[in-house]
Amino acid sequence: MSTDRPPVPALIVLHPADNVAVARVALAPDADIASTGGTTIRVKDPIEAGHKIALRPIARGEAVLKYGLPIGMAAADIQPGEHVHVHNVGMGQSLPPRAAAGGQAAHVAAGEHASFEGYLRPDGRAGTRNYIGVVSSVNCSATVCKAIAQAFSGPALATLPGVDGVVAITHGSGCGMSDGEGLELLRRTLRGYAAHPNFAAVLVVGLGCEVNQVDALVEGLDATARERIRMLTIQDAGGTREAIDLGQALVRELAVPAALARRTRLPVSHLVVGLQCGGSDGYSGISANPALGAAVDLLVRHGGTAILSETPEIYGAEHLLTARAASPEVAQRLMSRLQWWEDYAARNGAEMNNNPSPGNKAGGITTILEKSLGAVAKGGGSTLMDVVEYAQPVQSRGLVFMDTPGYDPVSATGQVAGGANLICFTTGRGSTYGCKPVPSLKLATNTAMYRRMSMDMDFNAGEIIDGTLGVAEAGERIFRLMLAVASGQPTLSEQHGLGDNEFVPWQLGAVM
Repeated sequence: MSTDRPPVPALIVLHPADNVAVARVALAPDADIASTGGTTIRVKDPIEAGHKIALRPIARGEAVLKYGLPIGMAAADIQPGEHVHVHNVGMGQSLPPRAAAGGQAAHVAAGEHASFEGYLRPDGRAGTRNYIGVVSSVNCSATVCKAIAQAFSGPALATLPGVDGVVAITHGSGCGMSDGEGLELLRRTLRGYAAHPNFAAVLVVGLGCEVNQVDALVEGLDATARERIRMLTIQDAGGTREAIDLGQALVRELAVPAALARRTRLPVSHLVVGLQCGGSDGYSGISANPALGAAVDLLVRHGGTAILSETPEIYGAEHLLTARAASPEVAQRLMSRLQWWEDYAARNGAEMNNNPSPGNKAGGITTILEKSLGAVAKGGGSTLMDVVEYAQPVQSRGLVFMDTPGYDPVSATGQVAGGANLICFTTGRGSTYGCKPVPSLKLATNTAMYRRMSMDMDFNAGEIIDGTLGVAEAGERIFRLMLAVASGQPTLSEQHGLGDNEFVPWQLGAVM
């Protein structure tokens, strides 16, 4: 009996109502391509892999449908076989009704309880890594923090047995600001990192005269977190060189109890996964994002937590989340954050529907609606349990939404501050994002990029596009990969030593 697979169609049609398809491979003009219902389409334009082709005539002003939903309006008459993209599609009036729902949650059945090997911390949370952090209160102490951490890099790390590394958490703010929203947000973010379970201990370093004083920053932490923190200021230490020497001595002191930490078997309820997508392409919403969504449903089924974020990148697809919110109040909180973003964008002369980046567009994404519909797929089908603000501690289990910008480093920084101890990052163009102190798994949307950047990509969801892997099976593999990484298996970004410069807090408020 033959084991040959049937030929893989050149076009991906995602819903019977769609009037566009996605090119699985590059299509040349005048080629006859098999379509739905036994018909063929004559290709009229060169169409790159991941881009859209019209399946039937689309009149000017008619909705362009993908996933069975509008992703834009035709800005000109479009004929079958033509390339459908930014040159002939706009937003128009294509946004769906903006209404908060709630109470119609898609429940996931209970299953066996999976586990992983993690570090149980005194506050009851679990670390997936055992780092020591050196956190700057202000940009003025950033260089000292980096010098302290660099003293324990490479072979020098061997002097701290049992410690995964020393990470400098530095930023460009902390002074030139007054009390208010900006300072409050920065402190919440820094406190989230200082108390993070992936840090066994933390040294907080200030200059001494900044607005964001070290004492006030640390006093805002609970007693359990304060027990593992040491503080110093450069001015009190006597200067830069003295502060570096003192900081190194304090790190060695903190490393003694940190080295005593041991991995133990813990339930998946201790796993909190931040969901990110960056450098998206036309395949993101077809392969890696839904595969990650399938893994999230498994994570939630086993008692874990996933944080969906990037508020501007769910714009126009929020109804898919509010429809399965745990309550009308949860749905309304999400709608309130979107309203804030509309006002915020207007104040700054921007538009919410102008979000796709040049790389997104080059990869085949045409509008924010198309991007949002694909991005929401990362959250799977689980109930939306809560909506939290940026860097706010995540208390609920299950699927949680955190309000963040769409810029990946800022968004992931908020998720980590909120308690994420693992990041899953889907990419079609090839993001190389690392995220110390949290491991970052890179999930490729297409096989060509996975092969081209094989030293950066941890998983190839492009096999879904190739027709050799189903979404459910890919989700199961990603879930098992999550558990392995949470138990200590290094990601490729960790193997390359990436992730020291990706702490980017969301900066709000006036710079004085």
